[in-house]
Amino acid sequence: MVLASIPSPSANGVHIGPFFIHAYGLAYAVAVLGAILVTTRRWERAGGDRALVQEVALWGFPAGLVGGRLYFLATSWNEVPGHWWGPFAIWQGGLGIWGGIAGGTLAGLVVLRRRGADIRRFLDAAAPGLLVAQAIGRVGNYFNQELFGGPTNLPWGLQIDPAHRPAGYARYATFHPTFLYELLWNLALAAALVWLGHHRRIRPSGLFALYVAGYSLARIGEELLRVDPAHHIFGLRLNFYVATLLCLAGLAWFARVQMRPMRSRDVHRGSVAPT
Repeated sequence: MVLASIPSPSANGVHIGPFFIHAYGLAYAVAVLGAILVTTRRWERAGGDRALVQEVALWGFPAGLVGGRLYFLATSWNEVPGHWWGPFAIWQGGLGIWGGIAGGTLAGLVVLRRRGADIRRFLDAAAPGLLVAQAIGRVGNYFNQELFGGPTNLPWGLQIDPAHRPAGYARYATFHPTFLYELLWNLALAAALVWLGHHRRIRPSGLFALYVAGYSLARIGEELLRVDPAHHIFGLRLNFYVATLLCLAGLAWFARVQMRPMRSRDVHRGSVAPT
């Protein structure tokens, strides 16, 4: 018996005159702005130039979209709309976060290298902003009624319309709102990284390594809950293995960075100033 639940929106966007604004796309646009604002503030407090943040975003955002879509097409090709424009229909969802992070980060690294910037410190400045952006982006999944977990009677269960319920779950009405779980985790992790950067001696790129490990850790749990269509290996979702590998890689990266011999430029509390 369900005593309370979270309702799903009746539409995945709004009409403004002849145009239809997709909530998914709008959420991603707001997410990018959020990442730019947070990173700019942190980078400037670390002595950097805000123009560099804007240039990284200018190249990183489209590269992230391309990387995210390519990852989705490679791992979930069976979910692509059956039209000629199906591979390009990102407004219907279908951006793999791993591909998005990889594409955006690689493009950003190219810009940073060309500008001769301190890449390690910039990564640390950007880590909380990326988490804030990912949290905002999950709101788009809410409007699309996607990326939810298994059935639940908990008071925060998410109502899912019959048309969006996976095969075998038609009789259930409320599901785990995994998008909300991830949203809250991302914001908490962002706050934790800011606190660590201010109160602990974290060598540069250590915060970004913890971002990779911490976000991946949350995705491990999320992948165990989700019931939307996905490719499985030995009974577990493909992204479960990806998240596990990245979590271990992030932890190894952090350990290696912290064991690196101290340089004079690293002798300070925190790798970047707090927001």
